[in-house]
Amino acid sequence: MKKTTLLLMTLISLAGFAQTKSTGEITLSSNLKATLELNNTTTTAKLTMVGPNDRWFGLQFGSFANGQGMALGQDVVYWNNTTLVDAVQQGVGEVPEVDTNNWTLSSSTNNSPSAGLRTIVFTRPFSTGDGNNDYTFNYADTSIDFAWARRSNASFVIGTHGTNWGYSINVPFTVLGVEDFSLNASAVYPNPSKGNFTVKSKTTLDKINIYTQTGAFVKTVEVNAGATEVEVNAEGLSQGVYLVELQNASEKSWKKIIIN
Repeated sequence: MKKTTLLLMTLISLAGFAQTKSTGEITLSSNLKATLELNNTTTTAKLTMVGPNDRWFGLQFGSFANGQGMALGQDVVYWNNTTLVDAVQQGVGEVPEVDTNNWTLSSSTNNSPSAGLRTIVFTRPFSTGDGNNDYTFNYADTSIDFAWARRSNASFVIGTHGTNWGYSINVPFTVLGVEDFSLNASAVYPNPSKGNFTVKSKTTLDKINIYTQTGAFVKTVEVNAGATEVEVNAEGLSQGVYLVELQNASEKSWKKIIIN
């Protein structure tokens, strides 16, 4: 009874969706895009970048005018083919100084060899406690400025980017509804199911757990990093109603599946 009550309370508390706003996907150059989401419920920022798969690319965010993107002390991040490096600008023409990394990898996907692009997704708290080096995201802000750069040739060694840089100033935030981003918008089908079923999400999935309707744990489903669609093997499940718990780095959602 206690398990059932606790599970029902959890489901009720998750019925509302997180307060999230997003810049949407911003095209910075022909092969560089960025999306920044701010989740006010978890006070977490999620940065998604699509960039060339054979060289470093970087992004700076905050409030600055054109030409001030590389000013001393500005927070900047760049992809080095392994992680999103957290750094501090040292001025025009200087290599950024590496800072304590507060960004957590959600996924990194090689889109396709022919496209030559990679998609990376990282998250970070609004405030890291290091105000001198890290930009503090503010959910109340209505816009944000971006400065970007990428290396001019194939290499992950930080060096000159030549003319491969630019700005996107006053990028507006739009408040998202549940259908725009949340795990709550995930679909589970076919439902009812006579065998396997599919979980399809509009955001990344990190873990899927299955429980009985009374709250007893049944199994964990293996999920590949960054997956948005997962086929679940229902073999061994008796007929009945099950609760499917979906998780990623910033939220959790519950779905119901009927096995016939």
